[in-house]
Amino acid sequence: MPDIADTDWIAATLTASRPRAVAALLRYFRDLDTAEEAFQEACLRALQHWPGNGPPRDPLAWLIFVGRNAALDEVRRRNLHESLPDDDAGSGLVSDLEDTEARLVEQLDQARYRDDVLRLLFVCCHPELPLTQQIALALRIVCGLSVQEIARAFLVGESAMEQRITRARKRVATAGIPFDTPGRRERDERLAAVCTTVYLLFNEGYAASGGAAHVRTALCDEAIRLARLLLALFPDEPELMGLAALLLLQHARADARLDADGMVVLLEDQDRSLWNPERIAEGLALVEGALRQRRPGPYQLQAAIAATHAQAARAADTNWTEIDRLYAALEAVQPSPVVTLNRAVAVSKLRGPQAALSLVEPLGDALAGYFHFHGLKGALLMQLGRAEEAQAAFASALALARTAAEAAHIRAMLDRIAATANTGVT
Repeated sequence: MPDIADTDWIAATLTASRPRAVAALLRYFRDLDTAEEAFQEACLRALQHWPGNGPPRDPLAWLIFVGRNAALDEVRRRNLHESLPDDDAGSGLVSDLEDTEARLVEQLDQARYRDDVLRLLFVCCHPELPLTQQIALALRIVCGLSVQEIARAFLVGESAMEQRITRARKRVATAGIPFDTPGRRERDERLAAVCTTVYLLFNEGYAASGGAAHVRTALCDEAIRLARLLLALFPDEPELMGLAALLLLQHARADARLDADGMVVLLEDQDRSLWNPERIAEGLALVEGALRQRRPGPYQLQAAIAATHAQAARAADTNWTEIDRLYAALEAVQPSPVVTLNRAVAVSKLRGPQAALSLVEPLGDALAGYFHFHGLKGALLMQLGRAEEAQAAFASALALARTAAEAAHIRAMLDRIAATANTGVT
């Protein structure tokens, strides 16, 4: 049993429970604001009661039950007597939580809540909304990411993202968008946006855009869970296979990405014995199955790149020629400065740092606010012996660092430059 006095554990539990709890509350109340407010009230009561009373047997059930009661109490206080939809997760509401918690937990169907999360993703990705608003709303409502985190995922300012989300919420409220489970045709139409949402959720977990933790494992796990559920709905969709494979192969390296002091360990320096073989095997099988269908797409190509890394027993065994080829194909189907930046790493391995720098430098305007642009540019300049320029690039990266681990990694690079200058080595 966790130490319930540990507020970090409570915060992590509330964060992990959010998608399923909000989705279940939305199914009951059919109003986004009510569902979110109910969950927030349940969180406040958890912070009040859990430290003194001990953890509930099922935190998710507790939060749903308390949130639902709180929202109904608010409805009664406002003297609103609108009928609410029947809900088969419980047989009624009573005021005494302790007397009914055990019975409620027995009746909760966890599979239903998993379906609720997917249903809410498809609801948020309604074609009534512009695509960017669909994804932003889903990341905010379903995944619980902050406006700052979503803005960084889209490489836009926080105020602009706040406006997108506000417009999306108003559109949902005024357009009468139904909260029923979409049919097969509607799911087909919205699948691409849902996949993008899951992908961005994973990215926030893989390399957090802020906070104390560089890796947010719970978000990675949730994204993989959702990808698997989507794959169960669309078992023959190669891009969905590619998405699931990509997440699994990337997350397989989780235990090797930070050292004991929380410092970033670059891919080429990672202890590959720490990579998760089960995730790698599952990911490789999905990549193979997807590519057999000969309908390549961006997720499949990214997964194939991750698979090439995963199949190298040592960093020296990496097939950089294949990775460069795959990035070139990805540039063709989904041109992006970030894709070109990533390709530059392969180019540096094949043709040297100067060739890679020639790819990177033209990206300066598009990626001026992107941490990894300045980090890679600094690394290439350092390899070329251009210490002052490398120092300037690393200084820009340090200013953009989102986590302590990123900042520590850049400081280590700056320390190496200083040590080299002090010894007179070129």
